[in-house]
Amino acid sequence: MPEYAALARTTPARQSLGDRVRQLRIARGLTQTELAGDRFSKEYVSQIERGKTRPTAETIEWLAAGLGVDSTFLEIGVSSSERERVESVIARAEAAIEASQYEDAVAELEQLAPALETLAAPELQLRALLAEAWSRMYLGEVRKAIENLDRARGLAEGAAFTDVDRAQVLYHLACCRFKLNSISTALALYSQALELAERSGLPADRLRSHICEWRSRCYQRQRDWQAAREDAERALELAEGLNDRHTMGHVYFQYSLIAERTGNWVLARSYAEKAKAIYEEFRDQANVGKLLNEIGALNFQLGKPEEAIAYLKQSFKVLIDVGDDIDAARVISSLAQVHLRTGKVSLAEEQARQALDMLQGRVDHLDEIGNAQLVLGRALLEQDRLDEAEELFAAAESSFDQLSSASHRAAAWIAQGDLAGRRSDDRRAARLYRRAAEALQDFHF
Repeated sequence: MPEYAALARTTPARQSLGDRVRQLRIARGLTQTELAGDRFSKEYVSQIERGKTRPTAETIEWLAAGLGVDSTFLEIGVSSSERERVESVIARAEAAIEASQYEDAVAELEQLAPALETLAAPELQLRALLAEAWSRMYLGEVRKAIENLDRARGLAEGAAFTDVDRAQVLYHLACCRFKLNSISTALALYSQALELAERSGLPADRLRSHICEWRSRCYQRQRDWQAAREDAERALELAEGLNDRHTMGHVYFQYSLIAERTGNWVLARSYAEKAKAIYEEFRDQANVGKLLNEIGALNFQLGKPEEAIAYLKQSFKVLIDVGDDIDAARVISSLAQVHLRTGKVSLAEEQARQALDMLQGRVDHLDEIGNAQLVLGRALLEQDRLDEAEELFAAAESSFDQLSSASHRAAAWIAQGDLAGRRSDDRRAARLYRRAAEALQDFHF
C-alpha cells in the first residue's frame, strides 16, 4: 500500500515496533479502538505504541495484517523482500572482497546507503560496515575505513551482538592500524580481538586464524621472528583444522616472508610455491601475482637473475590484468632492483621512477615507497649524481622512519654510508654503517 511504502522510506532505524504501529495506524486512518477490534483492548494497543509491552509473534502477525504490512516490517522496520534485497547486495560485496575486487564491493555497498540509514537490522548494518571498511582499506582509503569501523564498534556494543562480533570489529581496526604503520596499536588490537574470540566460547577458529596471521606481520615488522613464527604456526593449525585452504595459502605466504627475512631463501621459495598452488586452486589471481613477485625476488637471491626477471614480468602481467596497480608497482620496484644489481642502471632509474609514480599518495604502502626511493637513489649514485641520490636516500629514511622497522631504516643508513664513502667522507660513512649494524640490519631485497 502507498502509506506502507512511504513509511518504509522514512522510518529511522532507531524507531521501535510501537512507533511503527502508531504511524501505520494513523496513516490508515484507524483509531486504537478500531485497530484493537474485538481481540484486544484500546489500552493494550496504547501500551504497545508507547513501548510499555512487547507483543508476541502471533500478535505481531495479527497487527501486521490489520495494518496492511508484512510482520517482518512491523517487527524490525524492513519488509521481508527489502531485507532479502539488502542481504543479497551485502553477500555480493563479500564475494567481491573474497575475489580481491574491492572497487566492485564498494560499488555494491554504496547503493545500499539509503536503505542502511533506515534499516532496523543491526546485524546487516554491521556486515555492511565491515565489508565497506575492508574494501576501502585495500583501496588506500584507510581513514575512511576507520570511520566506518568506529561506527561498527559502537553498533557491536549492543546486546544483540556477541564477543565474536566485537572481536571481528577489533580485528578490522587492527588491520587498518597496521596499514597506517601504527604497529604497537595494531598488536594491542589483535591481542584484544583474539582474547575476545577465545573467551566467547563460540566457534571462531577462522577469525582466530586470521588474527594470528596478521599479528605475525606485526612481529615481522618488529623483527621478532620467534613470535612471528609462533603466530604463523597457530594460524596454520587453526586453518588446517577447518580445512580452510585459502587461509592456509595466506599463512604459507607469511612463512615464506619470515624465511626470506631470516636468509632461508630455499625454504622461503618452497613456502611461496605452496601458497601459489593454493591461490591457483582458488583462482585468486591477485595473490598469485603477489607470489610470483616473491618467487622472482627469491630466485634473484639464489643467483638466478634471468629466472627472476621472467617471474617478475609474469607477476606484473597478472596484477595489471586484475587491476591491482599498487602491487604491480611493487613488481616494477623489484625489477628495478634486479636491473640495478645487474648493471642496467638507466633502466633501474626509469623503473624506480615509474614505481614511485604508481605509489604516489599511498601512505599505506610506505615500505614500498621507501624501497623504490632507495633503488632510485642507488641508481643515481651509480651515475655520480650524488646530490640527487642524497635527496632520495633522505626521502627513503623518512618513509622508513614511519614503519617502526629497524631493518628498513638500516638499509637507508647503509645507502647513505655508501654515498658518504663516494664523497670520501670516511668518518660519516663509518658512523652510518655502525648505526646500521647496531640495528641488526636484515633487509635483503
